[in-house]
Amino acid sequence: MSNNSNHDMRTPLSKVRGLGSAKDGTSHFWRQRLTGLANIPLALFFIYCIASVAGKSHADTLAFVANPIIAILLLLFVLSGVYHMKLGMQVIIEDYIHGEKIKILALILNLFFAAFIGMACVFSILKISFGG
Repeated sequence: MSNNSNHDMRTPLSKVRGLGSAKDGTSHFWRQRLTGLANIPLALFFIYCIASVAGKSHADTLAFVANPIIAILLLLFVLSGVYHMKLGMQVIIEDYIHGEKIKILALILNLFFAAFIGMACVFSILKISFGG
């Protein structure tokens, strides 16, 4: 037995079919973990924002969100959260949808949904921030 066969974890069938690591799992794993970690303080900040404007007038709330530091942190929360959501749904789709055509459609819809939600939130924050 050669040394190479001891390190190859693929089944004989996957060797014949050419199936193996897609070389993307590790980076996807780390992106998901990093966005999850970033979401902890950002979510706490978001809770602080909600508590800060609770009971305030509409004008006071708009002024609060228009603060550049608040707006930037809200944008980071939205972008990190939406990207984390997209990554998580991608894993669920890839693991549990087995038909290739429906899987591709679901992945495309997941991407479009995340982009739409993210852009709507970013647009709203920027519009408030710049006084639109």
